[in-house]
Amino acid sequence: MYRLFTSKIDNIKTVIATGKILEKEIQTTDMRWFQMNVLPYVIRKENITNGVIITFVDINSRIRDLNEQEKMLAEHELLLDTIAHDIKNPLLALSLSVQMMKNLPARSLEELSRLTENLEKSIDNMKGVVDSMLDSRWQKQRYHAREELLDIGSVLEDVRLTIAPQIIESDAEITTDFKISEITFVRRKLRSILYNLLNNAIKYTSNGVKPTIKITTEKIDGYILISVSDNGIGISEEAIQHIFSKFQRIKTNVEGSGVGLYLVHTIVTTSGGKIKIDSSEGKGTVFQVFLTLHNQDKL
Repeated sequence: MYRLFTSKIDNIKTVIATGKILEKEIQTTDMRWFQMNVLPYVIRKENITNGVIITFVDINSRIRDLNEQEKMLAEHELLLDTIAHDIKNPLLALSLSVQMMKNLPARSLEELSRLTENLEKSIDNMKGVVDSMLDSRWQKQRYHAREELLDIGSVLEDVRLTIAPQIIESDAEITTDFKISEITFVRRKLRSILYNLLNNAIKYTSNGVKPTIKITTEKIDGYILISVSDNGIGISEEAIQHIFSKFQRIKTNVEGSGVGLYLVHTIVTTSGGKIKIDSSEGKGTVFQVFLTLHNQDKL
């Protein structure tokens, strides 16, 4: 308080000495914002500044609008990154399915039918992404992320279908243990979290090793904890420090853009949650995603 008072005195002295108007944004102890204007009080006949006139203008609404705009810009940037990722994912699945079809034995009709089904699902996923971009909400240049009560298993199954070619090619084994089956969250965001963690668990596995992945959920300390553990190559202590940076990649010889974990971290933290990593090289990785329990009345 003393420091704040002396600062105002210094401002007044500066205006008297220079004769120049001073404008400054200040915040009161009750967290309200004002624009303080300090004007020199000049005696015209003597051309002497012997005081100041101080006015305060309430700018709470302006500050609130600026904060809202910053939040919207951050949300739009996240959305664009997610959409780019969502378009790339089915494209990769399409490419892999086509490659697998080329390598099929001549009369493997059952396998061909299954791969054709994967192709159709990948195309539907891409169509869904494009449709969301053409939604009427976008015509207003605003994106509203709508929370809803989600079945975690259903969202996970959607992810599994999206990356079915990768699961088949790697012969990955995925198991679940859900103590909590539902969560109130944005569907696209939960899907992105599960997709990126599951996809990474498959990608970052040693050659010749069958990926073994376990996904669990539980309620802990006001959060829903979603854990994804794998038997992959692991992450060094040094790499963990930068793992959530944009375009950061665990291994440069593995296909990827380095955006996936950045998206996961951004989605989780901007939603009021947190994320932890337990990993070491050669010993696999456990990602722990803590999502807040708000509006989880039905659990």
